[in-house]
Amino acid sequence: MKIAIVGAGAIGGWLGAKLAAARHCDLSVLARGATLAALRQNGWRLQASEGSIGCPARASDDPSHLGKQDLIIVAVKGPALASVVAAVQAMMHEDTAVMPAMNGVPWWFAEASPLADRRPLRALDADGAIAVALPASRVIGCVVHTSAMSLAPGVVRLQMGNRLVVGEAVGGLSERVHAVARLLVDAGIDVTTSSSIRNDIWYKLWGNLTMNPVSAITGATVDRLLDDPLVTQFCSDAMREADEIGRRIGIVMDQSPEERHQVTRKLGAFKTSMLQDVEAARPVELDSIVGAVYELGQRTGVPTPNIAALLGLARLFARVRGVYPMKDPMKDSMREGA
Repeated sequence: MKIAIVGAGAIGGWLGAKLAAARHCDLSVLARGATLAALRQNGWRLQASEGSIGCPARASDDPSHLGKQDLIIVAVKGPALASVVAAVQAMMHEDTAVMPAMNGVPWWFAEASPLADRRPLRALDADGAIAVALPASRVIGCVVHTSAMSLAPGVVRLQMGNRLVVGEAVGGLSERVHAVARLLVDAGIDVTTSSSIRNDIWYKLWGNLTMNPVSAITGATVDRLLDDPLVTQFCSDAMREADEIGRRIGIVMDQSPEERHQVTRKLGAFKTSMLQDVEAARPVELDSIVGAVYELGQRTGVPTPNIAALLGLARLFARVRGVYPMKDPMKDSMREGA
């Protein structure tokens, strides 16, 4: 199987190193700048508790040099997705599958939902161009349950977790999902297949919706958020709003917010990915983690005062820090409604 990874940051670097070390596929990577230079010179480099991986990498910033692929793993941050769509398209043949290993609500979520209005969410795909280029039928949905960080260009440290959940974006399982799962398992990754990947995406999002932006605004690790009863109550109230949105689109949680907090507490004193991005002055994934949920609330008619407050505060904070676009508020998709 020919596989290309688009984006070799923390998650792309983790997956790339594992797949390269297993040598069970024809692997290449689309990267740029300092990361591209590091991959060309030093290859894939992954640090993990069980040992380090170092493997040569076939890397380029030109998709035509990498050729047509059977599977393209998109591992860029949400704000960068639109900038790589043309490159992804250039590497696709008629049967290419695309697997986004990204945080939050994906661009195809509304298309593959029971919503009456299945137009792309404006928070993620304002003009619908991504959905046209990469329709849900092409997508293998993916949920990443792994924490990794980039130590330097081309160098990744696996902090905790080593797990993916994969399934057809449109629902169900298929031979291509099973084939990808087998390949990833052979590379030493813990993989679960899911016939309802939207549910798995929403479950992870349900926790990230509050923990990520609140930690980014406060600078606190997650354990400190959960130790503050007022902060925890606010997070629980926002999660209840998201729970109702989920019910309107056919996703029912089997936990209360309080039970989910206990699961999160077991992970200890960790920094969320959004807090790490703020500290590194990188663009934050606010649209896919909070903005899309707010927009889904508008489409489903669910009142979301707590999610709205969270989005407004996090968005203003991020704009002041220069890690979220300074859009005209009157044209901001969040104000335009669904």
